[in-house]
Amino acid sequence: MSSVSMEHYLAAMKAGKKDMQAKSVSEETDLLPALDSILENVEIRGEVPLGLIDIPLERVVGTKTRGRMNSFAPNFMPILDDTSEFAFKWINLCDAHLREGIRDPIIAYEYLNKYYVLEGNKRVSVLKYFDATSIPAYVTRIIPAWKDTKEIRIYYEFLDFYNETSINYLEVTKEENYRKLRRLTGHRQNERWSADDQIDFRSCYYRFSEVFEELGGNKLPCTAADAMISYMYVFGYPSMKDETPAGLKKNLKKVWEEIAIDQSDEKPEEKTDLKLDPTPDSKKNLLTQIFTGAAGSSKQVKIAFIHVKSTETSSWTYAHELGRMHLDDAFHGQILTTAYENNATAEDAARAIEQAIAEGNTIIFTTSPVFLSASIKAAVDHPDVKILNCSLNTAHKYIRTYYARMFEAKLLNGVLAGIMTDTNKIGYIADYPITSMAANINAFAIGVKMVNPQARIYLEWSTLKENHGVDLTEKLYNMGATYISHLDMIVPQHATRRFGLYRVNGETPVNLALPILDWGKYYERIIRNILHGTWNTDGKTEKAVSYFWGMSSGIVDVEWSPAIPSETRNLLETLKRAIMRYDFKPFNGVLHSQDGTIQPNPNSQMSLTDIINIDWLADNVIGFIPTADDLMPEIETQNMVRQEGIRKEDKTV
Repeated sequence: MSSVSMEHYLAAMKAGKKDMQAKSVSEETDLLPALDSILENVEIRGEVPLGLIDIPLERVVGTKTRGRMNSFAPNFMPILDDTSEFAFKWINLCDAHLREGIRDPIIAYEYLNKYYVLEGNKRVSVLKYFDATSIPAYVTRIIPAWKDTKEIRIYYEFLDFYNETSINYLEVTKEENYRKLRRLTGHRQNERWSADDQIDFRSCYYRFSEVFEELGGNKLPCTAADAMISYMYVFGYPSMKDETPAGLKKNLKKVWEEIAIDQSDEKPEEKTDLKLDPTPDSKKNLLTQIFTGAAGSSKQVKIAFIHVKSTETSSWTYAHELGRMHLDDAFHGQILTTAYENNATAEDAARAIEQAIAEGNTIIFTTSPVFLSASIKAAVDHPDVKILNCSLNTAHKYIRTYYARMFEAKLLNGVLAGIMTDTNKIGYIADYPITSMAANINAFAIGVKMVNPQARIYLEWSTLKENHGVDLTEKLYNMGATYISHLDMIVPQHATRRFGLYRVNGETPVNLALPILDWGKYYERIIRNILHGTWNTDGKTEKAVSYFWGMSSGIVDVEWSPAIPSETRNLLETLKRAIMRYDFKPFNGVLHSQDGTIQPNPNSQMSLTDIINIDWLADNVIGFIPTADDLMPEIETQNMVRQEGIRKEDKTV
């Protein structure tokens, strides 16, 4: 027994007693946890032998039996007197470790992604003292029975992640983070990671976690793995794998506040300042406009629009281009706008954004949710540039997001369809199963049910593999649907009457109502906010800012056909005015989904955050929400669903 090992034991014992004292002061238990005690009132689903594996020592938190509880402090340091037999054995193990290293496996149990030692507690203690990272162990996993609690939900996500990756050294504190991690590393659900995948990720994770701890990550309400997910979303996993510690540190500092917001326990609505209507101009700003002109400066402001497709191939791009051209007219001579089209991927968008900034654009609209990560990274790298992304369901302080409450217009169309149908079968053609789409479908269905409880909505998706090349209007008509809700905008080069709500009878469709989203008015008001100073007023809070304007702002409307009976038109206009005044809200009261009651209280009011994240279909809808695997393999479709997918298993973030 060497004097050096004795000194190590005395130092370890001192650390153990210090830990016990700290735990007592903070009113925490000063005993090493024993799994047998933890499991006394726990229902177990089963045990699974994992064989011989390396386990991270930082995840070894206790002993299996109660017998060893009084030999160690909670940090696994020894606390028994240095003259005890226990101390003698610990010191001998220390000698062996210093000579040749501890190689013998321990026996341990894993429960809720933590490890409890049955045999080898002193080996764990010695290695923890020397800051070793892992130890070989024969492990048995104890799986708790399913309970609908946050802890169990996260653990079951971990089990899926472990089966795919064999990674056991991560801890996350938020639901969905294991799934996000899988997606951000470029893997699909149930895809096994190769040995190279595991090695690359381990290296990346430990480099990141060291930098994270160095910057004070223990002060944030998240783990290193949680923070890594937020980091990867901005900077990407491929570049992260090649990044030096110095580069990681530089980038991490840039997004530190973003990580704190993203990984906090706050609900989404608490993280985001959701603006339901434009901020009115103050009297001071109005006077400024009178004396200095609308722009307040003679310098021309350059504004860029980044699009996924072109006006020739996309109705969505065409609609935003109409908005851009409206800006040119509304601010003639004060601004200069430029469109950057055909950016199919986030990488394309990143290049387009950098080009736009290099060409002097100080305001950039990225018009697709696919561009969200590229937008955030650009905003982090260029804090003087105002970047806005057309998306929902996001809380990112460095950019602003914008979208429209189209479900208000869809409800009115549903009311009209429910009144006019002569077969009680109504068609609805959707494109991407992304955020807000289910809200639009369900608002339409609620509108139908308000006036015609017997009618049913037959839902079809234009992006389904099985619908490739299928005439969905004809398909729905053959099913008996004579009224169909379709796209709200058309591509000029592909003129068609199949838009909005239309009637079909085997001949030319007759259009009855068209939901309108006036991007021109939307963009004009945002630019006025910037030029007149209310932009800074909107962003005074520490929260992310998201614009979610609707009928009350004049951004969303419905254009009616003269063919609609005047009595029906009066009803629709009355309901429209009630929506504009917030006197009527589509998702108030009792709500029923295909699977049962969603909202049983007639006085309940679904929050806008819950509406945005609806992942169910109303009980009068015949159809389903497809997964990413059900959809066509086009890059835009898959990227869109990964970014804004309704189904949790499809989403990256």
